[in-house]
Amino acid sequence: MIVIFKSAAAGDVIMFGDVAQQMMKIMGKEAGSKGIVTVEQLPDAIAKLREAVAADRARHGKTAPEDLPQTETAADGSKRPFVTLAQRAIPLIELLEYSLKRGKPVVWGV
Repeated sequence: MIVIFKSAAAGDVIMFGDVAQQMMKIMGKEAGSKGIVTVEQLPDAIAKLREAVAADRARHGKTAPEDLPQTETAADGSKRPFVTLAQRAIPLIELLEYSLKRGKPVVWGV
């Protein structure tokens, strides 16, 4: 499953479903097939994602790239290249920030 985060303020952010659900949970949103981060909710969602990124960087920051896992298990049990939470969250944070500046909500599944 693919989830597309959309806003009239910037380009779409596309994520695998399990990764998108993780981002939704971090933002304090229900991990559903449809949703919205309202303009009023954007500052809190950005702060929560930034906090998660900081924690991820603290956890992996001193690890040499060659010592990081090469693969991770996807929700369907298949293997895919390992990507840190920070790498996954930054594009979504940028979308949320552009949306906040322009006063536009972010939606998915619509």
